[in-house]
Amino acid sequence: MHDDREMSEECEMSVRPRPGAEVPDLTARMARASNPVGTTAMWVRDRLDGLWRDEDFADWYPRDGRPGLSPAQLATVSVLQFVLGLSDRDAAEAVRCRIDFKYALGLELDDPGFHHSVLTDFRDRLLQDGRADRLLDLALARLKGAGLVRERTTQRTDSTHVLATVRDLTRLELVTEAVRAALEELARTADHALDGLVGEDWGRRYGRPVRLGKNPTRPKTRINTTGDDARRLLEHLGRNHPSLLGRPQVQVLRQILVQNYYWDPVGRLRWRDDDDASGLPPSAQRIVSPYDPTARYARRGQVTRWTGFLAHVTETCSDDGPNVITDVATMPATSADTEVLPGIHSRLERRSLLPDEHLVDGGYTSLPHLEQAQRGHRVTVVGPLPGNPTRQHRRGEGFARDDFRIDFDRKEVTCPQGQVSAGWHGPYPTSSPTAAPLIIARFTKSQCQPCPVRAKCTSSRDAHRSVGFPPRELLELQLRNRADQQDPAWHKRYAVRSGIEGTICEFAHGHGMRHCRYRGQAKAHLQHVLTAIAVNVERLSKQAPGESAPPRPPTAFQDHLDQQGIPRLRSWRAVS
Repeated sequence: MHDDREMSEECEMSVRPRPGAEVPDLTARMARASNPVGTTAMWVRDRLDGLWRDEDFADWYPRDGRPGLSPAQLATVSVLQFVLGLSDRDAAEAVRCRIDFKYALGLELDDPGFHHSVLTDFRDRLLQDGRADRLLDLALARLKGAGLVRERTTQRTDSTHVLATVRDLTRLELVTEAVRAALEELARTADHALDGLVGEDWGRRYGRPVRLGKNPTRPKTRINTTGDDARRLLEHLGRNHPSLLGRPQVQVLRQILVQNYYWDPVGRLRWRDDDDASGLPPSAQRIVSPYDPTARYARRGQVTRWTGFLAHVTETCSDDGPNVITDVATMPATSADTEVLPGIHSRLERRSLLPDEHLVDGGYTSLPHLEQAQRGHRVTVVGPLPGNPTRQHRRGEGFARDDFRIDFDRKEVTCPQGQVSAGWHGPYPTSSPTAAPLIIARFTKSQCQPCPVRAKCTSSRDAHRSVGFPPRELLELQLRNRADQQDPAWHKRYAVRSGIEGTICEFAHGHGMRHCRYRGQAKAHLQHVLTAIAVNVERLSKQAPGESAPPRPPTAFQDHLDQQGIPRLRSWRAVS
């Protein structure tokens, strides 16, 4: 490596694969003498011979140009940076000063390393064309080649919330800060566009970051003034500098203005309110910060409320080897867990790491995705399906759908009293991609009106019953899944899923995944990918070859119960 402080020109660089990847003899001797048992960085070199090769990144760089830094080395430093929780400056210093880093990278002891800005530029390159996932593909391929992970095992998935690197803003603060961000962008890149627009009053309102709080003085005046300023700015640019309307912060300002204001019939700008017909856009579309337009506000249950994203982590959980992170996905905070399952399976298939069994919680399960996973990937998704929502099933009285006999060949449904349906319609597609299509079988009023147990069947004013159910393959899958959930063996097998919660804790508290280092969903995903590779390296480096994760030792109270012969629940990793 060499000290390169002109990485702004990195786009002109080309990859020149190093002729040899051997660790210099002096570096190896010093590393072994100072670290007899080795370190995580040394394990990467010894066990994996490095995670990447320069040839793996050849298509990321132009073929001609001046020689650049080794992308394989930069990628390795980026992962070690996340293993140890280092900043860019600290990581660059570690390359200069730490012997185990020089050993892992195959550097001479007197190599000066590189400027810390190189890591920022390398991450920017990783953001293009799905290269972050490609980096994880390459790392897992190397682990698979070393026999540390294999396909057709059991895997599990869970999600956690991730906080964006933005400040919580009220709606008035949001609009005010959006105007200020657009002015800052224009002043930095095209200050001539502000001539004739900005005066002393604009300097007072937008000259520093806004801090209004929930109860600002004269709120209505501020709302009208800020909305008029935003409108004047956009009209000024459209009239005099239309090419500047495409600037990122100007585009964000336009969206925030539309989401928080509307024009009344006489052309006046009005503040949107949830209580009137103008309304606010749904959370999935609403921008909550001008500095990260991809972050969203979401809530789960009564407690968890956050602004940011969702991270979905998938790992192996077999007894015959260490747990390895095989996939990580970053989704909008308002997305449903069911949306991510097909993407996980597609990426695992690309990596040749599909599981036989995939353990998930009820948030991921839906009939179409369970059927698609089995048919398209031969993956059995194990998880509780949503319960039966009908009134009869909830109250435990009356005739529920399962009390009707369905004949798909004849397209008939027979009720518990022996009446045969008069109509069979569908299957009808549903509005949600995760919901199964429905077939509707209808009984006529003449069939239901004289029935002596009609009150147990329907409360319809028209006095007739309709029964909805999915197509045959999906119905059989649903019934089989619900029957399996009544088997104690299913619960014992499914209990392994709870171990993913410890992995989520490891990501969040051990590697800082709960808080985004960077702004934007793409950069957050890159952080999660580097964190996943770092967790794999850290886990595997602490285990001897062929050794599985050690069992969790019993607590003092569990020891007391065992000594007294009192039965207790067994942890998924407890000593049996």
